[in-house]
Amino acid sequence: MQAWQVHRNGEPREVMSLADTARPEPGPGQVRLKVRAADVNFPDALLCRGQYQVRPPLPFTPGVEICGETEDGRRVLATTALPHGGFAEYALADEAGLLPAPAALDDAEAAALH
Repeated sequence: MQAWQVHRNGEPREVMSLADTARPEPGPGQVRLKVRAADVNFPDALLCRGQYQVRPPLPFTPGVEICGETEDGRRVLATTALPHGGFAEYALADEAGLLPAPAALDDAEAAALH
């Protein structure tokens, strides 16, 4: 799969690069989601800079809020489980934190809703 990864901290445009990576494997209580849309927000910039309260190990994939699809076809909103964020084809999230995506919103609107 392809993912935007950060291999060193700095400004997002300077430190993010598209990479071929393996699909992330869910840990206990996690689910792998096919990313339908990812919202880009200030915490993602802070993550890239190494200035956010959470500092995932390098390399990591930013993208903390997504609209995704579960393996059984449910369309959901999720906060991703770093280092496997939403700027990728697949991301990880805690299963307990999944919310149904509103049918009235498209994927991009739903990702931004979270």
